[in-house]
Amino acid sequence: MSLRLQARELACERDDRVLFKGLDVTLDAGEILCVEGPNGSGKTTLLKILSGQLGDYTGELHYRGEPLRRCRERFLANLLYLGHSAGVKAGLTALENLAWYQALAGDAFDEAACERALEEIGLAGFEDVPVGKLSAGQARRVALARLALGYRELWILDEPFTAIDKHGVAGLERRLLAHAERGGSVVITTHHALGDMAGIRRLALGEQGHHGEAA
Repeated sequence: MSLRLQARELACERDDRVLFKGLDVTLDAGEILCVEGPNGSGKTTLLKILSGQLGDYTGELHYRGEPLRRCRERFLANLLYLGHSAGVKAGLTALENLAWYQALAGDAFDEAACERALEEIGLAGFEDVPVGKLSAGQARRVALARLALGYRELWILDEPFTAIDKHGVAGLERRLLAHAERGGSVVITTHHALGDMAGIRRLALGEQGHHGEAA
């Protein structure tokens, strides 16, 4: 495996409270890392640091062996980040939201690719429905369709299973495994008990800033 993402001696405080300190994180190609811990333990904060969104921390962050500050553009070009909220525009249709995502990524609009992504995620027939008229689970699926829209080697996903049904959960688990099998890397937080997914590594954040990692 090749080392894709590495963090050394990360520390972060919020409101005079230490979320974590002395935290080392490694992520190889083909790995899925599940970040666990109680509410308020810093899971979302850690994902924002790892995705380059948050600079209020101490420690070092490297992408493919290079300091992130030196390769930020290349890093972002290979990153797909999904936050805790769906991050979709209610006034746009499902298809228009994916076109918007493509534009944000600097990609040309590919209608056929967007339609295939929506079909793969279970939204065939809903392409032209405004997201504001969809259910919470369907709106989440619009965001998850980004996983099928082009290829980014690194996925950082914050609670992606929120609001989706059992069929959607099973489909997302398969997609995570398929991404890892083709050499992609995943960092994920979830309250969902992941199924029988071999090879998942777990990183536990504790209430008092303690941390630990298990295979």
